[in-house]
Amino acid sequence: MSMRFAAKARRGLVALTVAAGLAVGVTGCGGGGGGGGEDKPHGPASASTAGDPGPSTQEGDSEQPLAELRGSDGLLLRITSAQRDSGGFVTVDGTLKNDGARTAVIPSALSGNETEIIKNGRSLGGATLVDPKGKKRYYVLRDTEGRPLTTTGFTTLKSGATLAVFMQFPAPPADVTEVDFQLPTFTSAGIKISG
Repeated sequence: MSMRFAAKARRGLVALTVAAGLAVGVTGCGGGGGGGGEDKPHGPASASTAGDPGPSTQEGDSEQPLAELRGSDGLLLRITSAQRDSGGFVTVDGTLKNDGARTAVIPSALSGNETEIIKNGRSLGGATLVDPKGKKRYYVLRDTEGRPLTTTGFTTLKSGATLAVFMQFPAPPADVTEVDFQLPTFTSAGIKISG
């Protein structure tokens, strides 16, 4: 029975990952409907370098973040958007900043406690969205090899430095527009899903 369940779950995860990948590809190829007049390429999901806009941030959102969460060692996470996509997932974009006076080591707890995610290195795989009314928790999506669909590959952040981050989750039902965002070692905050 458990092997059958695991096989069904794996097939479902593969289908969800393929759908999410196609949706991301279609979104990335879309003709700039942002109205900003600039099309900037997005880099890989790793630490940003000078002049590199980093992964998946949406432009024009820096004025009024959806939420600011404080973490350990002076870390600050600003959530700039939570966008529902037609592929059945929600992409949360933001920036992770070191507000502390010295270089911060990114806590391994941010990756969560699932063995499959931890073996793929540091990430924001421990993030969750909670629907308080529906009493459901949504975890970061993973690809078929267990890698979380989130920013990965960062271990430290220098004082004053920022890192563009993203996380993808399964979308809650369409009528759910407000959820609680949680990340280990950070305060939690309510955010509004658009789209």
